[in-house]
Amino acid sequence: MSAAHIRNFSIIAPIDHGQSTLADRLLQATHALSERQAKAQFLDSMDLERERGITLKASAVTVLHNYQGEDYELNFIDTPGHVDFAYEVSRALSACEGAVLVVDSTQGVQAQTVANAYLAVSSGLELIPVINKIDLPAASPDAVAMEIEHVLGLRAEDCLLVSAKSGQGIAELLDMICSRLPPPRPPVTSKLRALVFDAKYDDYRGVVVYLRVFDGALKTGDRIRMMGTGRTFLVSEITRSTPFPERVKDLGQAQVGAIVASIRTLADVRVGDTVTLDVDPAEEALPGYEEPKQMVFCDFYPSSGGETEGSGKRADFETLREAVEKLHINDASFTFEVEHSEALGFGFRCGFLGLLHMDIVQERLEREGGVEVVQTAPTVSYLIDLTDDTTVEIHNPADLPDPARIKDIREPIVKLEIICPTENIGDLMRLCDGRRGKFIAQRFVSDTRQILDYELPLAEIIYDFYDKLKSITRGYGTMDYDLIGYRADRLVKVNILVNNEPIEALSLICHRDLAEHRSRAILTKLRKQIDRHQFEIAIQAAIGTRVIARESISALRKKVTAK
Repeated sequence: MSAAHIRNFSIIAPIDHGQSTLADRLLQATHALSERQAKAQFLDSMDLERERGITLKASAVTVLHNYQGEDYELNFIDTPGHVDFAYEVSRALSACEGAVLVVDSTQGVQAQTVANAYLAVSSGLELIPVINKIDLPAASPDAVAMEIEHVLGLRAEDCLLVSAKSGQGIAELLDMICSRLPPPRPPVTSKLRALVFDAKYDDYRGVVVYLRVFDGALKTGDRIRMMGTGRTFLVSEITRSTPFPERVKDLGQAQVGAIVASIRTLADVRVGDTVTLDVDPAEEALPGYEEPKQMVFCDFYPSSGGETEGSGKRADFETLREAVEKLHINDASFTFEVEHSEALGFGFRCGFLGLLHMDIVQERLEREGGVEVVQTAPTVSYLIDLTDDTTVEIHNPADLPDPARIKDIREPIVKLEIICPTENIGDLMRLCDGRRGKFIAQRFVSDTRQILDYELPLAEIIYDFYDKLKSITRGYGTMDYDLIGYRADRLVKVNILVNNEPIEALSLICHRDLAEHRSRAILTKLRKQIDRHQFEIAIQAAIGTRVIARESISALRKKVTAK
């Protein structure tokens, strides 16, 4: 098929706006799925995705659509909607020329809608705004169309009204994709250049590499070279998802597919790398992706006591290592390094894109790796400016250098964008101010909703900020955040001591003004967990040598009057 009749696009939307259901309808409308094969959220293949009802991994599919008597090849990617997986979205967008932006007609424009739209526009993509769920009684498509025009600058008349559930408007959307989205750019060189946008591990075939061909062509039997790593492989199989894997002999310019080439380790494949032919390589690689920036860190340790009774889950360090390495092949956006704790033994210090990402990785380790893990409290990374004018980055309060050598402790600051009902603005401002937030701006969305822009320390929002936001706004508030840099503040390390012995696993870094409040909360919980002994146990929180909070567990005494 000629490149002029190929359309590569992504479906982008916040959580629960119906992009997975829309993908189902597109598969059915293009006859890629029969009525018998169809099921809800067809492209969400992981058990976790189906249980939670959210998309965690982007899925690429190829379908055919007849428009004005001509066949068009549509390659589309269904992307996740949660802020933690914005990296998946950015990777998908760089393999496309256009995007379908889905907005729920009952919820309107949300913070993640704005973030996704800006991401697509900054990648130079053409946007088709789609207002979904118009069949619901609470739908107000006209008001949402005006919100889209006001906040995103896309004309209200250009918004397409659809119902992914009933199929209304799907045929018009397919026609609009063919007519409005641009065809792929013409080839720059005749030599093969293909962008790797995803990879997954298969026990039988090794690493399966998903790529989009920008220049040249690729066929079975070609010897390819990864331009980033320099490794060469022989292509044994090329498949396309239609949406079931279908073997093909070659991939032409602008086409999307997956290759198997006996690649055994992920170290040989880097997402964002360029694939070219070994015998006639391209001179210049395609612009890849920025490395994902981990936001939240925590430790995973194997649970003590070997195999957990009745669960069939093993709990030794080597099993955990095997599970972590295998999962890292499927999800390269989390990092891990070996860590040792006196209390918990050997484990891994892992970095994640956010709290949901951390939760998903832990659950996948336990399910797919068959291990039981113990997780420490999440923390963020800090930059430490030392007196000798050097800077070190730490992810664990226990790694903080000697206070005498520290000039400044800098913490990560994020730009926070909250879209909320007008009547909740006062409560949300108080919440942000109580979390050391700095007010930037307030913007108008509609008569009932506004946007608040704040700068906050990341450490203040990773615990319960989102829960508090949802409860204040009764579920109508949404937020999105972006790391903007590191800033110095009055930060201190608080040590927790039990009987004058510091417990490094419980130490934390926090603002000096909040240190006493945070410490008392930890000590109160700790007091309930530690059993009473024949002697008094003192639990203390200290900054350096100065004790700022104390709890005592009284000794067991013999009741002489008991009889």
